[in-house]
This record gives sequence, structure tokens and C-alpha cells, in this order.
Amino acid sequence: MRYADALKQAMDMLAKDPRVIFLGQAVACPGTAMSNTLVDVPADRRIELPVDEEMQMGMTNGLALTGKIPVTIFPRWNFLLLAINQIVNHLDKFSVMSNGGYCPKVIIRTGIGAERPLHPQHQHVGDYTDALRSMCTTIEVIRLEEPEQVVPAYRHGLERQDGRSTLIVEYGDFYNEK
Repeated sequence: MRYADALKQAMDMLAKDPRVIFLGQAVACPGTAMSNTLVDVPADRRIELPVDEEMQMGMTNGLALTGKIPVTIFPRWNFLLLAINQIVNHLDKFSVMSNGGYCPKVIIRTGIGAERPLHPQHQHVGDYTDALRSMCTTIEVIRLEEPEQVVPAYRHGLERQDGRSTLIVEYGDFYNEK
């Protein structure tokens, strides 16, 4: 199966769970390659947001605390950097700060921007996977290198029972190359 097809299959699988809600930029409207993976997700399960990453992650945290499983989408790592406060100081620490009383589950979806066929410049192609791994103690960070990793990684994020959230990193170039 191709990388992009596996991503679509994973989003369709997630959408079958009534607790899952998708939010971010270009989730209800086309605009990124990630948008194409959501075309069969019901419209009432997608929340389109403006470019305000810290607010988006704050909303994500709030939804998770109410029992929803947000799939929050930041098309590129470089945009996700603007939500680091909410991720590192809040989502990653909820269970620690509450002594296990609050263990919200979130799936954060981001990507390393595509460089081919046209390089969009360096502010769109960052990969901060290792840096975020070093900052978080409870969030698992998974980088998707191959198509066969995609569905199992998203299923793991959905079905995990360990009180942890999952940040999944995709490669923009692989949408067309693998």
C-alpha cells in the first residue's frame, strides 16, 4: 500500500471511533496533502481552525480532558513549534501534575514538509522529532518511515491504555514517493 493511501486508511479507521474528533488547519477545507486523507471523515467530526497553533493545542487539551480523543493536525513541524508550550508544559505534564488523576489521550499529527518537486524553503521543512522527544516525559513520538508503519501507529495512538498521548510524524515527500 502507498504511504498516502495508508494515511487515508488510518484516518478512516480513527473516524469510526465516536470519541475521535479532528481539528486543525485544512481539515474541513482543502489546503494541504493531509486534507486529502480526511475526505471520507464526516464533516461534523472535523473542526477547521485559523492559523493559531497555541490556541489549537489548548483546545485539543480541553477536548481531551472531557473524554474526547482529539486528532490535532499541524501540517508541518515548523507550525507545531508554536504549540510547544501547550504540549510540553500542559499535555505532557497533566498526569504528573494530577498524580495520575488526569491522563488525557491526544493524537498529534504533524509532518516534515515536502522538498520535492519544489523546495518551500527552510521554514517549512524542519524535523524536530528528537528535540521534542527530549522535552517530553509522557508523550510518545513516532516517525513514520514506511507505509506499513502508518495504520499500526495510528491504531496504537487510539487504543493505548497507558495514559499517554502520541505525536506522529509523517514525511511530506513520501506522499508521492512511497
